[in-house]
Amino acid sequence: MKKQIKANDKKIALIAGALQLPFFTRDALRRAGWDVYVIGLKNFVDPALQPDLVVRLGGAGRAIRELRRRGIKRMTFVGAIGHPNLYDIRPDLWSLTALISIIKHQRGYDSMATALNKVLEKRGFKVVAAQDLAPELTFEHAGIQTKTKPTKSDMSDIERAIEVSHTIGREDIGASVVVDKQVIAVEAAEGTARMLERVVDMRRNKKRTSGVFAKMTKPGQDLRIDIPAIGVDTVRAVVAAHLRGIVVNTKTCFVVDRENVIKEANKAKIFIIAMD
Repeated sequence: MKKQIKANDKKIALIAGALQLPFFTRDALRRAGWDVYVIGLKNFVDPALQPDLVVRLGGAGRAIRELRRRGIKRMTFVGAIGHPNLYDIRPDLWSLTALISIIKHQRGYDSMATALNKVLEKRGFKVVAAQDLAPELTFEHAGIQTKTKPTKSDMSDIERAIEVSHTIGREDIGASVVVDKQVIAVEAAEGTARMLERVVDMRRNKKRTSGVFAKMTKPGQDLRIDIPAIGVDTVRAVVAAHLRGIVVNTKTCFVVDRENVIKEANKAKIFIIAMD
């Protein structure tokens, strides 16, 4: 049984990067009864989010002091920042001690995220997964989420895509893959959007739709920072690439603006399937 959180202890800091996910996360957490204090990352956060505090990467000391002053012990991270180069960050004293620990454990992006969580927890903070506090940010139930359903041929591509996604995820290379009987593309440091751009260019003159895009949770991934996400732009890129559908995990993949994601997929007659 999950331990109940006292009503007066429902304070949380939302550390916000780029794009629209921070907006949906903030609103979902507030609907779930959380008192949300938004900290925006400079040069990443959308000013329209109107964060309570803005700090630069490497300037965490100021944010930590403010959270302690406000009695906020929980925090969650959402929004894109890419794969930042640690050596380009000008850290303050607090961040410098944290970075030393993170660099020691740097084997890939996920190992860095895990090290960051440990650093924060040692200093009295609890990093939590936004999708656990607000399940509406994901597909909560397995199965086909759209009117269009995968065919037998699609299911073969789906199985292969999941297998490859787990293989590259296990090595902390990426989370996304495109399969059309064979592997067309895998995600690396460029990220999902750039990978899909490559596929769109590659298949621009394709006459029929086939193949799938999968974005799966990496095996052993720390799901408190940088979990996979899809949105309306993902659907449009999949359509432009003449692919048949999208495969994600239930509960561990953010679906940014879920209602419109499904609406856009139905309009384009592609499928979305969520897998446990």
